[in-house]
Amino acid sequence: MTVQSVRDALPGAGAGRGATGPPVPVATTPVHRVRAVRPSAALAANRPPATSSSTAAVSSSGAVSSSGMGPSSGMGPSSGMGPSSGMVSSSGMGPSSGMGPSSGAAPGAGAHPGASPAPPRLRAPALADLDAGELHETPGAVLYLSAERVYKRRKPVEASFTEADREAREALCVAEVTLNRRLAPDVYLGVADLHDDAGALVDHVVVMRRMPASRQLSTLVRRGHRVAPMLRAVARALAVFHQRCESAPWIAALGERGAQQELWRQSLAGISAYRGSQLDAAVVDDIGLLARRYLAGRGELLAERTRAGWIRDGHGDLLAEDIFCLDDGPRILDCVEFDPRLRSGDVLGDVASLAMDLERLGAAEEAAEFLEAYREFSGEVHPASLQHYYVAYRACTQAMLACVHGHGDPDAPERARRLLAVAHRHLRAGRVRLVVVGGMPGTGKTTLASRLAEVGDGWVLLRSDILRQELVGEPPATSASATAAGAGGAGGEQAGFGVGRYAPQVTDATYTEMLRRARAALCRGESVVLDASWSSAHHRRAVAELAAQVCAELVELHCVTTPEVAAARIARRLAADSDPSEATVTIHRAMAARADPWPSATVVRTAVTVAEALKTVLNHLD
Repeated sequence: MTVQSVRDALPGAGAGRGATGPPVPVATTPVHRVRAVRPSAALAANRPPATSSSTAAVSSSGAVSSSGMGPSSGMGPSSGMGPSSGMVSSSGMGPSSGMGPSSGAAPGAGAHPGASPAPPRLRAPALADLDAGELHETPGAVLYLSAERVYKRRKPVEASFTEADREAREALCVAEVTLNRRLAPDVYLGVADLHDDAGALVDHVVVMRRMPASRQLSTLVRRGHRVAPMLRAVARALAVFHQRCESAPWIAALGERGAQQELWRQSLAGISAYRGSQLDAAVVDDIGLLARRYLAGRGELLAERTRAGWIRDGHGDLLAEDIFCLDDGPRILDCVEFDPRLRSGDVLGDVASLAMDLERLGAAEEAAEFLEAYREFSGEVHPASLQHYYVAYRACTQAMLACVHGHGDPDAPERARRLLAVAHRHLRAGRVRLVVVGGMPGTGKTTLASRLAEVGDGWVLLRSDILRQELVGEPPATSASATAAGAGGAGGEQAGFGVGRYAPQVTDATYTEMLRRARAALCRGESVVLDASWSSAHHRRAVAELAAQVCAELVELHCVTTPEVAAARIARRLAADSDPSEATVTIHRAMAARADPWPSATVVRTAVTVAEALKTVLNHLD
């Protein structure tokens, strides 16, 4: 299914029907007064730990869900909350709408680059009435609950309620509702003024529709429900959402290598204080090494992502506790509203955030299926290594937050270690590798290289025999039986070694082209398997230089077997006449006599079955 066919599928959004409307008004009071902390700490400060009771669950957004509040309670699109009722449509949010900032600088914290209608201004009950009802308190807000509504009041940063502080909180309320209505317009109902008993304005609250606790995605996963169909619906909704998300020059810059390196620097600096105490020092160090190595060689990949338009103003912090799987589709809540720089980035980072959280909850298989569903619905193409990279980054950031803000929480250290293990596992899986598989004819190198590429995560296979054919054309026609009959002789085959199609200049050109193609794939984040004899130390030095230049992990495998096994394999291949290799037993002997020593390679003995040889190699790669 293409994105075009699901373009208007956001539940409750009335997608595709509304006009863009006037720009969102942003308060002139500096919103940064509300979160006067480093961006990474600000993200944590706005994500209080969830609390729960037998009847309600509080997501990190402050959206409190109560049991028994399913779609039949009037919470779905059928409740009359579509565009005609003043609910915001998420249409008109695409890059072509000209809604991004015209300058290259990022807007202030809480600002939204898109032009959406201002959220409705609603009436809230009196403060005394709210205080008399059910309350939940988080580090950042007080939540007042009724049967169908949640009123979220932000806590002041300063000790006293100043006018400037109140205006700043109002701006954040407006931003929270406006931004979250892109995905859940029938949940984020509007902003209301809060008055005291005398009727004086004292504050502002976000008004939300209360969600059913039993339909919270994190709850469903923990209880072992089959969530795969629900995750496909989430992937579909996110694909539609991301297609409409805005971009701008300052947003696109967040996908560049320098910006990514700074994000990792901040995250690793945050966990450095816990290295060796809560967190394994060796794991922390290896994560830093792997992340830096990946970014160092992937500048071209990140530039391609930027050119393709995948760096957008998205959600920013997608977790399972902020998704509610209703009968009429998912409701995705709690995007980052206080700093657009933390909300913006590669769309793959958004979906990787949820995949990371699913894996943390023990649903690794479902996480992988979710990522594949997003690829299907969005039409977005990326190497597997980039997917691993973003899952690892999100896991590392969450591990840092668990350490920094987990004081007093006995589960925080173990949660941080689990998250760090997720990050480490994905960075290792996402290593970009250049695997050189060499050996004499008949040693099984081509079979091993092909199987290795098959079991690899989308690895590219390049064969010197095929490239040689592309460079100089097909070999002269000869019968398989005649070739096989002369396989052991010293006549034509010996004369053919080192001349014609196998002349040194042709061989050099073949290796040069193989390395050129390998470089392009490696820079795009693809691992590559190179199948050739690699009998020349000169060619091996060239491949080692390439690996160093693109920061790829070089793996050298030297296939060896007994002369009898090699001869039998060569005879079978020539008789079948189905392989581009023209090597005979005589050529095998001539090449072996002239081959340079290869002390840096791992020897793979291939007289065993292919499965056994492959297992040995995979163990070595781990």
